[in-house]
Amino acid sequence: MSAAAFSSLSADHQRLQALVGAWRGEEEVAGTQWTDAGTATSEVLAEAQFGGLFVVQRYRQRRDGTVSFGAHNVFGFDQQNDVVTMHQFDSMGFVPVSPATGTWNGSELVLVRSSPRGSARVAYIFDTDDSYRMRLEFQPAGSDIWQDMVSGVYQRISPSSINGF
Repeated sequence: MSAAAFSSLSADHQRLQALVGAWRGEEEVAGTQWTDAGTATSEVLAEAQFGGLFVVQRYRQRRDGTVSFGAHNVFGFDQQNDVVTMHQFDSMGFVPVSPATGTWNGSELVLVRSSPRGSARVAYIFDTDDSYRMRLEFQPAGSDIWQDMVSGVYQRISPSSINGF
């Protein structure tokens, strides 16, 4: 994206650009009803779209050399409600009723989405411009306990692409 296009974005849209780039991560996967506990590696490719108004992220997790989970996320900023939004479509196949919403607190972006199955909370914590941590938790419907699902540390490998992604 050109410097002129970036400077015309609102400050809230500019903050989303922290997600842009190609990243690799090492993850700890908790045992859940959907998968066994273990480790994984991941590749994340995020690109600014529509002049930076949205960030489209593709995520691919590998366990034992095989793609075990994939997601396509679209981040935006809802100016009317003053929240970051994330629409997620993934290999589990659940159709989101509504986007996850959240806010920045310093260098941490926390988003929550609820469905009839329960609530999911994801935090992106940017330690530097070239590294972040992610933590995904799930709270089953009717419970008040958040369960760990996946946590990881991601390093930027390129400002904009992964070859062969």
